[in-house]
Amino acid sequence: MPAKFELKKAKNEKVFFNLLAPNGEIILTSQMYASKATAKKGIRSVQTNCGSENHFVHKKGKSGKAHFVLRSANNRVIGSSQTYDSTASMKKGIKSVAKNGKSAQIADLC
Repeated sequence: MPAKFELKKAKNEKVFFNLLAPNGEIILTSQMYASKATAKKGIRSVQTNCGSENHFVHKKGKSGKAHFVLRSANNRVIGSSQTYDSTASMKKGIKSVAKNGKSAQIADLC
């Protein structure tokens, strides 16, 4: 299965997307958007910004587990990762977003 963005509607009627790796695992989740059109702009922002390591910010949660956020050129958060047990695993997640984010197709599930 190729990587893809899944557009979904939340219970509160807002729209968000997940970027799925070729194995179907979620590698990036967006914020909530007011409309499908603005969520699609968020996807375009992922496609534009995922190729630069400078746009990925490494973080650690309260549990000490690693995760990352992808930021746009204007420093806004575009998406967040799951938590990882190690920094090495988190870096693999970043590489997957960088590799798959540019060319993933959009599956509209709204």
